[in-house]
Amino acid sequence: MRVVMFGYQTWGHRTLRALLGSRHEVVLTVTHPRSDHAYERIWSDSVADLAQEHGVPVLLRNRPGDDELLRALKEAEPDIIVANNWRTWLPPEIFDLPPHGTLNVHDSLLPSYAGFSPLIWALINGEQQVGVTAHRMDAELDAGDILLQRAVPVGPEDTATDLFHRTVDLIGPLVTDSLDLIASGQAVWTPQDRSRSSFFHKRSPEDSRIDWTWPARSLERLVRAQSDPYPNAFTHHRGERIRIVSAAVSEGRYGGTPGRIFIREGDGVVIVAGTEARSGRLPGLVVKRLRTEDGTEYAATDYFRSMGGYLTPHP
Repeated sequence: MRVVMFGYQTWGHRTLRALLGSRHEVVLTVTHPRSDHAYERIWSDSVADLAQEHGVPVLLRNRPGDDELLRALKEAEPDIIVANNWRTWLPPEIFDLPPHGTLNVHDSLLPSYAGFSPLIWALINGEQQVGVTAHRMDAELDAGDILLQRAVPVGPEDTATDLFHRTVDLIGPLVTDSLDLIASGQAVWTPQDRSRSSFFHKRSPEDSRIDWTWPARSLERLVRAQSDPYPNAFTHHRGERIRIVSAAVSEGRYGGTPGRIFIREGDGVVIVAGTEARSGRLPGLVVKRLRTEDGTEYAATDYFRSMGGYLTPHP
């Protein structure tokens, strides 16, 4: 089949790489210009560079739909469009243009976690597995009929970085298997169960701010979800921002006011956490390593030389 690819960052790069190695022909690539958004500087393998290396024409667009792009798409005469990590809505005049429509690849197990940053949200929410979905694009974002899905388990110590590497490796086989099914006429499309759908917004720095009224288990997942190279979960100590690099749920149960720098446990320092912390029946968050705004990383036991005082969401 003749394929036009819409995509961006490493997700789009892996998709294009799979297409270039397949028996199908990539006739045009559309990608976004480079961005300074904190989350778009991460996993930023260039789709444009890969396309140019293989002699595939490239168009750069923040948003689609202009006359030049539509003309180029029609002249390319694609049998199918494949999209992965295209950051804006595609209009029907684009996604319905080819005979086989548009195959979108999304890094969640749809219908759950449609939208943005699905791996991070899924880890924060304690999901037991994550994955990748190939589905037919329609007018509603990430809501079209599903062709294939691949899943991987989430381990108790996995970070968002671990899950990224595990799921991005699923993209190539998923794309080639999907296109082969479509080309052979063997594709079976399954409508999404909309009663199970959820839609999440793009992450921002505010979403990494620690609220010490959250239970320790939720905060520990937040720290793992905001692992390097993502912007770390952060709090404030004596008016200065500190970023939590690694943490664990405490073995002991500690009572008091959320945010209190309480006691050493193992190789870390316990911070009281949870709205019910005053009962003394909840674990705290053991902060193990942290990073100050100048980039210096500390063991928590070295940084907090004495107990007492509070960590706060704001200075």
